[in-house]
Amino acid sequence: MTNMTVEKPIEISEDTVAEFTFLDLELSRDVQQAIMMSGYTTPTPIQAEIIPFMLAGRDVIGQAQTGTGKTAAFALPILSRLDANSDGPQVLVLAPTRELATQVAKSFDTYAVCMPDFRVAAIFGGQDYDIQFKALRRGVHVVVGTPGRVIDHIKRGTLKLDSLKCLVLDEADEMLNMGFQEDVEFILDKCPEEKQVALFSATMPDPIRRIAEKHLQDPAHITIRRDSNSAEGIQQRCVFVPEREKMELLARMLEAETTDGVIVFTKTKDSTIIVAEHLSTLGFAAAALNGDLPQKQRQRTVDQLKSGQLNIIVATDVAARGLDVQRISHVFNYDLPHDSESYIHRIGRTGRAGRTGVAIIFLTPPQRGKLRLIERATRQTIELVNRPSVKEINASRMERFKEQVKSAIESQDLNFFQKMVNEIATESGKPLDMIAAAIAQIGQGNRPFFLKDEPKREPERWDRDDRRERRDSSERRGPGRQRFEEERAGGRERRVGGPPRPGMLRYRIEVGHADGVRPGNIVGAIANEGGISGSEIGPIEIRDSYSTIDLPDTMNASAIQTLRRTWVSGKQLRLRPLGSEERPTTVRAGGPRKPKQAVKNR
Repeated sequence: MTNMTVEKPIEISEDTVAEFTFLDLELSRDVQQAIMMSGYTTPTPIQAEIIPFMLAGRDVIGQAQTGTGKTAAFALPILSRLDANSDGPQVLVLAPTRELATQVAKSFDTYAVCMPDFRVAAIFGGQDYDIQFKALRRGVHVVVGTPGRVIDHIKRGTLKLDSLKCLVLDEADEMLNMGFQEDVEFILDKCPEEKQVALFSATMPDPIRRIAEKHLQDPAHITIRRDSNSAEGIQQRCVFVPEREKMELLARMLEAETTDGVIVFTKTKDSTIIVAEHLSTLGFAAAALNGDLPQKQRQRTVDQLKSGQLNIIVATDVAARGLDVQRISHVFNYDLPHDSESYIHRIGRTGRAGRTGVAIIFLTPPQRGKLRLIERATRQTIELVNRPSVKEINASRMERFKEQVKSAIESQDLNFFQKMVNEIATESGKPLDMIAAAIAQIGQGNRPFFLKDEPKREPERWDRDDRRERRDSSERRGPGRQRFEEERAGGRERRVGGPPRPGMLRYRIEVGHADGVRPGNIVGAIANEGGISGSEIGPIEIRDSYSTIDLPDTMNASAIQTLRRTWVSGKQLRLRPLGSEERPTTVRAGGPRKPKQAVKNR
């Protein structure tokens, strides 16, 4: 194929309304009927521009953001030109994630509803190979897949590209960001020379441009310009917070805000699990969503969020690609995204269907300069807000409790309990309001209803010294141990060795690494069952078969007894004070420190 220079793009505003309907396009009768059944009449700008070029067999570049209708822009003309009698796959669509691959495959099925012999297969990592083998052996017209799994099938000989007529690169920039450039080049080189290529990308960085110049023949380049503010209808806020306090701040803001569905974005797969587990232990309906989860579990999580069984998902950027849930009211940027474009994609998950949304970003003090970059990208001033006060949290808890009681009165059958309360009043001679208060207390258990004021922190000298000590020692312990310490409980301060801080006691609990316990599990259980604020919990040291934790010396006997019986990771904590003879030694990458005498005699 002759290398061609990509021509200057045709720019179209996203707000442009097409002067014609789908009926004016030369789509096949079956496709037109499917469009009518779907209730669509007028194409979006990218559909109006791309479809005629693709129907004519020309290569195209579509530069547009997610949500502009690009899937239909290539699926409708592809289906209209399909040869129903061909045996091998005629179309290959490459997508960066399994979610997007599944979504695109479903769109093909929707638009081919009037084509009874049409077959599409979605192939991606995490799904059983046998399912994909059967689909490919049976014969398919369109294959939608992620680059890695597509290459696997090509090398196995289960996916043959001899009869390929069209290749689509969907969200090409995201594929390159995820490190798939060599995979994409490999697949392109395996395709027949004579084929139609459609490339869709939100941006056109140099690697994408080079792929287009090498593999596309005289492409039509359509750019959909977004004239309206990309963050219009979304209220953006920013909170500056030290890394170690993010987890507690998130829980507080979820209590203080009136939310519906919530997405919390974190940087790593591990942190999605840590944050989700912590929120769950505090009573929030939360779950993690990341690329390591099996596909069925990921789909179940999304379905639960849509139905209201889950209210919060903690996700990475990759796992959330293609996620479209109307009820998302809040997006929390728990970790800073890698660029402004990713931030715009994240906050675009809220404010759907004309609704308003809220986007909150947590920035550490050293990241202060990033705020200006995000404001320039969204063309909005981001409001700086303070963390919710104890007074605000308690007012929110009180209001929520009142609403729960009112809702129960209005919607529940309370005849049985009314009778029981009247019997208690008659037998005890106590007024009904006192009995109602006692019932509320029973329901609350040992957990305090109100959040306590945080004790004022001592001067930061201890923290600075501790950070210096951990920074120096991390170099000696190696990257594996350092990574573990950075991820523990949202960056919780940790002091190896030495006595507890003033006002704290060190306790031993009978869960450790062997039980699969995480710092977030321990913090959540103790805060939830012991009625202790997360800020009052001191350093945690997780060992193989047990752990140690520093807790306030003001804990009463009832709270201690409750924590002894509390279960974490399938075991009771059996909390007890740590005697001086049981005090743990410093943990190193190679295991516990050897006794001094042994070192001396060696």
